[in-house]
Amino acid sequence: MTSIILITGATSGIGAAAARRFVGAGHKVIATGRRQARLDALVAELGEENVHAITLDMRDEAAIHGAVAEIPESFRNVDILLNNAGLARGMEPAQDADLGKWREMIETNVLGLVTITHALLPTLIARRGAIINLSSIAGTYPYRFGNVYGGTKAFVTQFSLNLRCDLQGTGVRVTSIEPGMVETEFTVVRTGGDQQVSDELYRDMDPLTADDIAETIFWVATQPPHVNLNRIEIMPVNQSFAGFAIARNTPTA
Repeated sequence: MTSIILITGATSGIGAAAARRFVGAGHKVIATGRRQARLDALVAELGEENVHAITLDMRDEAAIHGAVAEIPESFRNVDILLNNAGLARGMEPAQDADLGKWREMIETNVLGLVTITHALLPTLIARRGAIINLSSIAGTYPYRFGNVYGGTKAFVTQFSLNLRCDLQGTGVRVTSIEPGMVETEFTVVRTGGDQQVSDELYRDMDPLTADDIAETIFWVATQPPHVNLNRIEIMPVNQSFAGFAIARNTPTA
């Protein structure tokens, strides 16, 4: 049976990989993102009969509501919402961070996610559909410079669990997928375009790929209707858990 999946942040990385995975399996995709040219390329690649593109900034609440209201009839019966859009900004400790970057992460990763989820809940309940939220291990394990980004992903994880409670009895499934290191444009965006920093971060450690996460998403979405995967934490084999950090006192004269 053909399903319709709305994917936020579908212009690159995990979102684009998920779009290809679902269309390749015979499903239809509503793809949202800020970069019109990339959305156009995705439609050209996968076919306009399979992909409906919406240029959308997740920080714009009115635009989200407008986009949902104007989904064409052939794509209107959304079965799956994949909340993939999200970003990190900055590589500084909290005391040196730019407040504007913090706001951008909160508005995108939290406010945008809850806004589109709220807008689609009536349809998802009517369709007995599924919500798949892309969180991160950063929402569970703290690390230096993670400050607000980790906080937003902790919200996504907890919001997913609370949705499960509220949607009990509706047939709607909710899953939080929490990846570790995935080599996409994530670090390039985080550093304001520094490809060298990204290359060094993922050097010689066999990170996860966007296709790895897309395959996990597809597996979650295609489980039988009575099966709910609450949380999935997924990391590359070469990434593990760090020890506690210790700051040594400076000896006094």
